Amino acid sequence: MKDDKLEQIADAISKILDLLGEDTNREGLIKTPMRVAKALDFLTSGYNENPHDILNEALFSTSNDEMVLVRDIEFYSMCEHHILPIIGRVHVAYIPDGKVVGLSKIPRIVNVFARRLQIQEQLTEQIADAISETIKPKGVAVVVHARHMCMEMRGVQKINSTTVSSALRGLFKSDERTRSEFYDLINSPTPSNF
Repeated sequence: MKDDKLEQIADAISKILDLLGEDTNREGLIKTPMRVAKALDFLTSGYNENPHDILNEALFSTSNDEMVLVRDIEFYSMCEHHILPIIGRVHVAYIPDGKVVGLSKIPRIVNVFARRLQIQEQLTEQIADAISETIKPKGVAVVVHARHMCMEMRGVQKINSTTVSSALRGLFKSDERTRSEFYDLINSPTPSNF
């Protein structure tokens, strides 16, 4: 983000702090507006990234036609309704159809969409659609487990409640055995040597 935009955000944060009754000239808050502006810049950096470009730069031909699963991808996002944290894990699987993508690209795609103001349902769909449209696999499955601070810190204040969302495409939606294998794999315990 350009410096002038960071300055504008910092000014807005300073006004918010004033309206909350804070003294923005006290020692602990003098640099807070710019710190918040820089944090927001990072936390919304996904708007500046194209998921299709990221996936296309690491596509490789393959004869593999078995499920590829990357599970327990941690993510941090912010709810678009209250701008409070969403903290969770994503499981992403796909069945190649002549192409695989570099494994590190899957967590990068999660971050592209998580680093935007979000709702969990949309995040889940966006990850599945980007992989489906770019890699063109036989199927894609995405499951997201997350805690929403807008539910825990305010509102109903239900601590440790978890929301689960899924997006299934292709064979994961049409073939019960494939879907069951996916759910069995994401629900199995992680080996202790990891």
